[in-house]
Amino acid sequence: MADVYFSVDVETSGPVPGRYALLSIGACRVDDPSVAFYSELDPGDAEIDPEALEVSGLCPEGLAETGEAPAAALARFAEWVEAATPPGGRPVFVAFNAPFDWMFVAEALHRHVGRNPFGHAALDIKALAMGAGGLAWDATSLASVAARFGGEARLPHHALEDARLQADLFCRIIDHLQGRTP
Repeated sequence: MADVYFSVDVETSGPVPGRYALLSIGACRVDDPSVAFYSELDPGDAEIDPEALEVSGLCPEGLAETGEAPAAALARFAEWVEAATPPGGRPVFVAFNAPFDWMFVAEALHRHVGRNPFGHAALDIKALAMGAGGLAWDATSLASVAARFGGEARLPHHALEDARLQADLFCRIIDHLQGRTP
């Protein structure tokens, strides 16, 4: 079975799912970032951490009016992942600090769709960078990893744009591992 890597990023209203809402989700195929998904979600009555909103710039009041219902957004996301995975392929979730993005996406998919097309396949770019670059954990900030492997050192905190930038960084690390770059 061939692995098909999907770079995924989320913006949220706080640090953990359940109490806080998934506000936006962006994803792209790593091998073709033009194959992409994006949705902004209605936060419902979830708690809001003002610091989280400062990061994303998203407005819960605006999303309450214009955001997609979480059940519809997550169903559309699961269908998109399945449609974007070629026959015989296995979708693999890739993110920079995957534990954070993964917990929101996995929880929301199971709650709203009843399944997760990624199964338990999640790959953390920070951990990959540790092994590929011989880095210590405290040297895996985005700026440090980008300095080591190239790529953007800052994210705009728009879920789709972040997913695309993270896909590029992932490819640079893989190229390094395969001896295609120093």
